Amino acid sequence: MTRSNSEAERKADFSRIRYAQCWEDADILLEGLDIQPGDHCLSIASAGDNALAMLTKEPAKVVAVDLNPAQLYCVELRVAAFRTLEHTELLELIGSRKSDRRDSLYNRCKPLLSEEAARFWDENFKLVRAGIGGGGKFENYFRLFRQRALALVHSQRRIDALLQERSSVERHEFYEKSWNSWRWRMLFRLFFSRFVMGRLGRDPSFFDYVEGSVADKILERTKHALTELAPSDNPYLQWILLGTHRTALPFALRPENFDKIRENIDRLEWRLCSVEDYCESEGKQSVSRFNLSDIFEYMSEQNCEALLRRLLSIAKVGGRLAYWNMLVPRSRPGSLASELTPLGALSERLQSKDKAFFYSRFVVEEVSGR
Repeated sequence: MTRSNSEAERKADFSRIRYAQCWEDADILLEGLDIQPGDHCLSIASAGDNALAMLTKEPAKVVAVDLNPAQLYCVELRVAAFRTLEHTELLELIGSRKSDRRDSLYNRCKPLLSEEAARFWDENFKLVRAGIGGGGKFENYFRLFRQRALALVHSQRRIDALLQERSSVERHEFYEKSWNSWRWRMLFRLFFSRFVMGRLGRDPSFFDYVEGSVADKILERTKHALTELAPSDNPYLQWILLGTHRTALPFALRPENFDKIRENIDRLEWRLCSVEDYCESEGKQSVSRFNLSDIFEYMSEQNCEALLRRLLSIAKVGGRLAYWNMLVPRSRPGSLASELTPLGALSERLQSKDKAFFYSRFVVEEVSGR
């Protein structure tokens, strides 16, 4: 396949698992996209969790694309697990629950993997034994934060207290009196600086279009998650602080969604390609729902507009695009005002309850008549 001009593909390293789980809240994604039975959906693959979550809405098809083959191996293993394992076994394989039998769980899934995926997991079997949800660069970054940094500021007892169920007033009081120390703020600004995140968490090129203090922006969002939202209901926060899920699970891992995802698992496809390549392979009015993760974060405004035009070339009228901004503001440019309508009130309402709290903005836009 001839590669199209993808800015992210040219600049980032895609030789390993970057994200071993999806760090975007599927609850607000599904509400924003409003997937209807029979819809054809496009999703950034990442580790596959949110593409799997989309299956609960009875689409005709979900196509998950990624530039990184290792990310698609994560998708493959999850699909095999949904086909083969029971719900509690899936949680053990992911790392959401403790397990001493991940070897045998993996061996039950392995016959359903492609030769390339099986070879990858065999060669990285330590990731399986540790729980496949913790095996990415981003998860390792949080592991370092949890084990080497946070432990210097807050005890395990205080972390456990943070995760207790509390009222909004009680959460604010606990944050100000017990959590928000000068040590916490200093450590946070160091560990979540542009330099440290670029070296240990995200690819440095992903900060090319970021202005201002990275750490201060994320610290503000973290305060929101610890006070306005309930830590006891937040699977993303719990993984960051504990390395597992204690009292909350992301959408695709909840028991009430397991059977529906399994029933519809054949509707999920995955492809090693850029979004640009995928657009070239599809016809007009062929896709109605787009989960675009935070891909525009890594693009210039010019390339962002160019990609939006490509997506609109295959989008159905009335379809929806959903994506996140973390540190770089990106949304529909004025030049596309006649083709793409921002759903501002919906976006703001959903962003206010986004459990993946480090994003500054959630964007939902609707394809207009042309």
